[in-house]
Amino acid sequence: MSTQKLLEKYSVAGPRYTSYPTAPYFHTGFSEADWAAALDAPSGGRDLSLYAHIPFCDSLCYYCGCNMVATRDYSKAAPYLAALNQEMARAAQWTDPARSVRQLHWGGGTPTYLHPDDIRRLMAMTRRHYNLTADAEISCEVDPRELTRAHLVALRESGFNRVSFGVQDMDPAVQQAVNRIQSEALIQQVLDWSRELGFASINLDLIVGLPKQTVASFNRTLEQVTAWAPDRLAVFGYAHVPWLKKHQNLIHQADLPNAVTRLGLQQAVNESLGAAGYVNIGLDHFARPDDELVRAQQNKTLWRNFQGYTTHKDCDILAFGASSISQTGDVYMQNEKNLKRYQERVAATGFAVERGVKLTRDDQIRRDAITRVMCDLELDFAAFGAQWRIDFSDYFSAALAQLQPLADDGLVEIAADRLSVTPTGRLFLRNIGMCFDAYLQAASASQPRYSRTA
Repeated sequence: MSTQKLLEKYSVAGPRYTSYPTAPYFHTGFSEADWAAALDAPSGGRDLSLYAHIPFCDSLCYYCGCNMVATRDYSKAAPYLAALNQEMARAAQWTDPARSVRQLHWGGGTPTYLHPDDIRRLMAMTRRHYNLTADAEISCEVDPRELTRAHLVALRESGFNRVSFGVQDMDPAVQQAVNRIQSEALIQQVLDWSRELGFASINLDLIVGLPKQTVASFNRTLEQVTAWAPDRLAVFGYAHVPWLKKHQNLIHQADLPNAVTRLGLQQAVNESLGAAGYVNIGLDHFARPDDELVRAQQNKTLWRNFQGYTTHKDCDILAFGASSISQTGDVYMQNEKNLKRYQERVAATGFAVERGVKLTRDDQIRRDAITRVMCDLELDFAAFGAQWRIDFSDYFSAALAQLQPLADDGLVEIAADRLSVTPTGRLFLRNIGMCFDAYLQAASASQPRYSRTA
């Protein structure tokens, strides 16, 4: 079957598996007391990864799927930073102070919406409450527009060693269609500043599936992006979910590329980045051959969470800010999404728990299986069974049966002792993971609605 036919066949609604159970299955019965208990539980030697969500943006990008607030009223920043400080302090009261922070990430929104002095202020707050190791990976998402060199200086002075720039697409018609105008000269300037200031790793984000995109226009974007030679690239598929993100209705459905064009866009990505020497980590990440993500995949220590692919598998995530999602070994917790209510709840109790879930043993087993597929691109039945004390083929008999049609179509190879994702199957990792998802199998017609897998 041709790749085009496979794309048509397997383009269905499905999760991205940055968690399992996926976020729609978190529930409001999870309380602040449950979260405090999770923080207070023995860590088993696990270190910490911190995340801070900065929801503010100067303007609205029509494709955005994040929890954000478009505003030029900077007075909103001060009370939000105060709430972050209070939430971090409250969580720290329940967290073993001996636990070290190996990773820290700021996302949004636009973290560099903050003025340089507030960047320094937020990092100083964080260091007051948590112990960041000298070699911690400290990264920040950055919108090149309205960014100044002073912002990048503040990030470096605060200890940031990685930056991720949202490029998305360089074609003027596409930029106009999504309300995100940024020139090549602008991107070049921020890259030059970042390299001059000594950031250890630079990532560029791209999006396929945006309105007005064509294979020819995106090839020009890829040509420019590879000339900029970032250390990593994340190439996301646009998720058109206007029932969840009302502002996406500003995008004209007729302007979105069809399935054939989306396939061509993905093929262009794989060919262009492969020719430029980048390794396809899987799903949406590419890195240079000597990158630690590539080494982690080779060593089977790569992991996947709400921040994408990571080398920090053995860290619990403490996430702060509106809508942020924390993760311990057996718990997910999401904060209140509404900015005003988040601040009110933190002011009242120090926490803003909106919903969460405590994982069952079956949840943990299936999460590991899905993550291993997404990260290692294979599953060793005996090793996995020994780790979880199960008979793999018996435990996952239903999943293996569902995988058989995918094997018949050449997406996976199923041997007596292992499951392997084929090169073609890399385009369909979400579909492969769905075979292990007990929640999807049990879902009714009222199941959560996801973006399409391809």
